[in-house]
Amino acid sequence: MNRLVIIGNGFDLAHGLPTSYGHFIDWYWEKVFKKLHSQNTNDSIYYEDNLLRFDLNLFGIYSLSIVNSFKAINSYTAFEKFLVTIQENNYYNDENHSFTYYNSFFQIINNRKSVQNWVDIENEYYKLLRDCLKENNSNHQVKKLHEEFEQVKSLLEKYLHENVANLYDFERHTEYQNTIDIFNLNYRKQRKKYLAEFGDKDYAFVNDWIDEYKKIERTGLKTSDNYKVRNLFLNFNYTPTVDNYALIMNDPDSNIYGENEVIQIHGKLNDKDNPINFGFGDEMDDDYKTIEKKDDNEYLRNIKSFLYLQNSNYKKMLSFIETEEFQVYIMGHSCGLSDRILLNKIFEHNNCLSIKVFYHQFTKPKADGRTDNYTDIVQNISRHFNKKEMMREKIVNKSLCEPLSQNVRFESK
Repeated sequence: MNRLVIIGNGFDLAHGLPTSYGHFIDWYWEKVFKKLHSQNTNDSIYYEDNLLRFDLNLFGIYSLSIVNSFKAINSYTAFEKFLVTIQENNYYNDENHSFTYYNSFFQIINNRKSVQNWVDIENEYYKLLRDCLKENNSNHQVKKLHEEFEQVKSLLEKYLHENVANLYDFERHTEYQNTIDIFNLNYRKQRKKYLAEFGDKDYAFVNDWIDEYKKIERTGLKTSDNYKVRNLFLNFNYTPTVDNYALIMNDPDSNIYGENEVIQIHGKLNDKDNPINFGFGDEMDDDYKTIEKKDDNEYLRNIKSFLYLQNSNYKKMLSFIETEEFQVYIMGHSCGLSDRILLNKIFEHNNCLSIKVFYHQFTKPKADGRTDNYTDIVQNISRHFNKKEMMREKIVNKSLCEPLSQNVRFESK
């Protein structure tokens, strides 16, 4: 019996990597403010790139407090407050100030407080795509949306390349043993707990499988294909965080982890054969049928199903789940709707026997009293099931799940 390990951005964050949407957007604005602050703040200030333009004539502003507040800006939130201040003091006019977004999509994801994670950006993209259907000149609008979306995607790849791939040595890390031990095939000490992770209808099968595997291990017989364990790490990140885990677990001197393979299903940084797949993947949504009926392929440009067809990764994943029974591990993936078509295929597959969540334990309770995100994840998982009874049978209850380790760190280059 195999394992399908779904790796999301939370896995990178658990390794201390700056890969969140917040890290990305802060990086962009830090660059903007650094450029602005390097200019002569006693006169006019100017910044422009392909996303926006900002002009401020400080010479025309006679309030020293406003000038000083500009010099103290170090975040987009502070920048927003500054814009409100100059507007309230009647400095918001063409003579003293202008602030223009060239990229409307970038403006929206900056201004919408609901955008907190990468899945939120993909959901926002899909909302705007649906809105284009209502426009008279919809083809022009959707092309503009895709041009703007492509600019943000390129900026993201640039950020990850400069601030993650180029700064961290993914072959040198510490404290990884706790994470690797999760995949140890020695079930003898925790057989009862392990069996509890499966539904009643699969109990006998899993129990017999363990007995046979132990027999092969004890007698030293060559493991048959039916009892070889394969771990497929389905990595939704663009970074190689999980690669070294698979390399260590494939050590020829050890057979306690099984065979391990990594598929970066959403692409790799700077890889023309496996480019970044950033878009939307919920073809079960009612509005998607309307988009298909539009008979305009421009609307389908960033639909993930078509991006999956650019290489063999999706087909390899299908081959894995079709071959043999498997258990799913969720590690750092929110299981949001933007990956619904793929996750539905995995979760409702007859060979999928169980779904175990490795949740994030918060450093302090949230305002609503939550101490972790287990419930958030399983609620998201439920949306990928058409058959709710099957969902309840497959999801492992929280008492049998565990937090994702937060202790592994990569060394800097």
